[in-house]
Amino acid sequence: MNAWLTQHWQALVLTLKHFIRTPFTNALSIIVIGIAFSLPVGVYTLLENIQFHSGAIGSAPQLSLFLRLDANKNQMLAIKKNLEEQALIDSFKFIPKDQALKQLAQNNDLARVIGNIGDNPLPHAFIVTSQHASANELEQLRTTMQSWLGVEYVQFDSDWAKRLDAILNIGRLAVAMLATLLSVALVMVIFNTIRLQILTKREEIEVSKLIGATDGFIQRPFLYFGALQGLAGGLTAWLIIIIGVQAMNDELADLAELYTANFQLKHLDFKDSISLLLFSSWLGWLGARMSVASYLWKIEPK
Repeated sequence: MNAWLTQHWQALVLTLKHFIRTPFTNALSIIVIGIAFSLPVGVYTLLENIQFHSGAIGSAPQLSLFLRLDANKNQMLAIKKNLEEQALIDSFKFIPKDQALKQLAQNNDLARVIGNIGDNPLPHAFIVTSQHASANELEQLRTTMQSWLGVEYVQFDSDWAKRLDAILNIGRLAVAMLATLLSVALVMVIFNTIRLQILTKREEIEVSKLIGATDGFIQRPFLYFGALQGLAGGLTAWLIIIIGVQAMNDELADLAELYTANFQLKHLDFKDSISLLLFSSWLGWLGARMSVASYLWKIEPK
C-alpha cells in the first residue's frame, strides 16, 4: 500500500514539475479550457438566477379557493388547518362573502346591480399566495385543494408558470447541448496535448520499458497531467464566472436602487462549484486516457 501511494505521489510531483517547466504553454491551454467552460456555466448561472428571482419579474402566484355555499364553520377551520400544513403555500387570507360583496359594490358599474340583489350569492373564499414553484407543482396543489371537503372550486391561472418553465427548459437544453459539444472539443484538445507529450518522450518511454516499467507506471504521469490541466481549466472558468457575476452586480446595484429593490445575481453555490471542478478534472483525465490508450502501446523498445 505504501509503495502504491509513493508511486502516485512521485507521478504527481513529476507532473507538477512539468507544469512549472512549461508555464506559458500550459497557461494558454488552461485559459482556453477555462473560457470554453465558462460559456455553458455562465448561461446555467443566468438561468438559475432567473428562476430564483422570478418573483421580481412578476407577482407571486395566487390561487382563489371558493367554498361551497353550505360550507359550515368546522369545514372552514379544517380548510384553514390544511392550508397551514401545505409547504408550497406562503400565506393566505380569508375573505368572508359579506366583505367580497362590499368590494364588488365599490365598482360603480356593478353598484346598481348589487343593490337589486336580495340574498348574497357570493361564497366565502380564501386567497392563497404560493411560493414560486413549477407549473406542475402548483397544478398538483390546486388538485389537492379541490379535493378538500367544503371546497367548491379552486381557480388558478397557470399559464405564466408554464411559460416560465418552458423558457427555462429550453435554456437548460441549450446549456446541455453547448456543454456536450465543448466537452468533446476539450477532450480532443487534451488528447492531442498528451499525444504530443508521448511522442516527445518516446525515447524515455522505450528506456522505461526496457528496464521493466509497467504500463501503469508509464501512463500515470500523463493521466495526472490531463486531470490537473482539466482541474485548472475548471478553476479558471469558476473565477471567470465569479468576476463576471460581481461586475454585473455592480451595474445592477444602480438599477435596483431606482426601483427600490434588492436585486443581485447569485454566484455558483458550493455544490455546483464542486461539480464543475470534478467534471473538468474527469474530462482532462478522459482525454489523457484516450490518448495514452491510442499511442502508448505503439511504442516498443527496439
